[in-house]
Amino acid sequence: MYIASYMSPSPVTVGPEESIPAVHRLLQEHKFRHLPVVAADKTLVGMVTDRDLRSAFPSTVLCESVRQAALTALAETPVSSIMSTRVTVLTPASTLDDALFLLDRERVGALPVVDASRRVVGVFSVRDLLRAYKELFGVGERGSALVAVFDDGQPHPLTRIARALEEHDVTFTRVIRTEHEGRARIYLRVKTFNIRAVQTALQAIGFAPELNLPPESSGEGSENSGGTGSGLVI
Repeated sequence: MYIASYMSPSPVTVGPEESIPAVHRLLQEHKFRHLPVVAADKTLVGMVTDRDLRSAFPSTVLCESVRQAALTALAETPVSSIMSTRVTVLTPASTLDDALFLLDRERVGALPVVDASRRVVGVFSVRDLLRAYKELFGVGERGSALVAVFDDGQPHPLTRIARALEEHDVTFTRVIRTEHEGRARIYLRVKTFNIRAVQTALQAIGFAPELNLPPESSGEGSENSGGTGSGLVI
């Protein structure tokens, strides 16, 4: 999946000559944490964050006359003096995996998205990433729950799982296979809250549940649970 479908397009930007207080007000007005800094032709020249801006303001512990003098000087200081010029970027063709890797590596909350001419066409944030993966994995889908079983190591696991669930009139919408600490797991998002019935059906064909429901649990969630609570088994 590509970030073009999830990025914030046509983002608010500022020029490098904008004063630090003006950029700070803009950030507060829009409740942003990151702003791309662009040249007149919209090409990226830097990135400024709310942390950069807060750090630029004089401390409140200074005496009033000194602080006012610093604020007066700050009003004439361009944002280019505090922006980051070494900026990692994404393109509209970057994948969600690309974005996850770069956001984690750079330890930032957002990255600018640029076209082939390095013009800013969007911003992609951690919030956008979470929204994308929430949709990708069906988190919060009404009437669904997540079930995890251990792969039994036999051929054609998905075919056997699909057949077993079909026999019990259960539909699954997502499937992921992972390996952790030497054991393979299969995660299924199923369109039912009767998790115990799903586990029983899969155990009958050799798939052990990663987590057994406690005896006192019904294994069923309410219609309004949205796939959480007792309806979520991971």
